[in-house]
Amino acid sequence: MGYKVAVVGATGNVGREMLDILAERAFPADEVVALASSRSLGQEVSFGDKILKVKALDTYDFSDTDICLMSAGGDASKEWSPRIGQQGCVVIDNSSAFRYDADVPLIVPEVNADAVVGFTKRNIIANPNCSTAQLVVALKPLHEAATIKRVVVSTYQSVSGAGKDAMDELFSQTRAVFTAGEVVTKKFTKRIAFNVIPHIDVFMEDGYTKEEWKMVAETKKMLDPKIKLTATAVRVPVFIGHAEAVNVEFERPITPEQATEILRSAPGVLVIDKRENGGYMTPHEAAGEDATYISRIREDATVENGLNFWCVSDNLRKGAALNAVQIAEVLVNRKLLNKAKQAA
Repeated sequence: MGYKVAVVGATGNVGREMLDILAERAFPADEVVALASSRSLGQEVSFGDKILKVKALDTYDFSDTDICLMSAGGDASKEWSPRIGQQGCVVIDNSSAFRYDADVPLIVPEVNADAVVGFTKRNIIANPNCSTAQLVVALKPLHEAATIKRVVVSTYQSVSGAGKDAMDELFSQTRAVFTAGEVVTKKFTKRIAFNVIPHIDVFMEDGYTKEEWKMVAETKKMLDPKIKLTATAVRVPVFIGHAEAVNVEFERPITPEQATEILRSAPGVLVIDKRENGGYMTPHEAAGEDATYISRIREDATVENGLNFWCVSDNLRKGAALNAVQIAEVLVNRKLLNKAKQAA
């Protein structure tokens, strides 16, 4: 039996990626519908070797749709996801609108797939923040082996995480620098071309940004509430791919060699770690790939049972679109979609 899948926000970076990944992975869909706001009505997007005409979200009937991949931003999700869920369609939401709701499972399939069963309370499942998704894929197998006490992470996040306008801004600013033109800043608080900005999302009262807070809250919800985590989130002039420098302190001893073997056998992880020039992964190489790549695994001798590693992933894929499709595959493989209709 094939399913009917709707992609909301189909004209955006992540929405287009969702369509590509549904086609690449041959998701068992009889019909895929591209949806966006009414201003995008009639635009065309690619789905495999097909072209889909974009339909308007506000006039679409979800009652015969099984899964909705939602990538239209937090405001749109708050308005539409509960309505869609009430029609018996399971919403897999890429925004932060429902991640911290106790009745909404927050899922990375390699980490906590079993928690997906909780979706029937609202017919909504949340996708984590892009920087959290790749981090917990790497932390999960290490936590099972030696129990994580504390994590310190510094992110190097590409501009695609802030949308197409942000990518355009990096491109136009870079061109302006080379042609001695005017560097115009709109999307970011400071120039992003040939610069790094230690500021993603809004500032909170304690001095952390919301992006940094998200990593803490989401890691605790998905992995273990006892883990202490502190983050510094930084935007870098890279188009696609997030990187993270990760420092982990464990309760029990674990050597770099043991960690390497554990990560090599972990789902969703590829270890590229040769101690030589170029023997590591960078965002440029991870772009377009599904894996979370781990490099630079080494001891941190300044604490007991400490390790450092470098973590790189395509933020539009594992950080967003791929993870959403993987959640949909869990629903299909575990035959959970009929429960959505019953819940509605």
